[in-house]
Amino acid sequence: MDDQTRTELEAAAFRRLVSHLRERTDVQNIDMMNLAGFCRNCLSKWYLAEAESRGLDMNYDGAREIVYGMPYAEWKQKHQTEATPEQLKRFAEQENAGSH
Repeated sequence: MDDQTRTELEAAAFRRLVSHLRERTDVQNIDMMNLAGFCRNCLSKWYLAEAESRGLDMNYDGAREIVYGMPYAEWKQKHQTEATPEQLKRFAEQENAGSH
């Protein structure tokens, strides 16, 4: 496979992942962090880092809007729920174990 095709496939897979995450508003970021070790915010940070490494003018809010499909504050108001004590405990345990 040539580099151009690989890049196009990776970009398509990224777009599909972002689309999937936008549709699955029922899946909370803390659940993603506890299960997979990354969340929408991580993806936004990675996107921003890549943009910055290429000298593009972007900020974290702009990167978040690309991933969330709307301003983060709007997504949070519409879809984010309060973390349960169990979710917070698991997150803290993983943080202390260095898995994030």
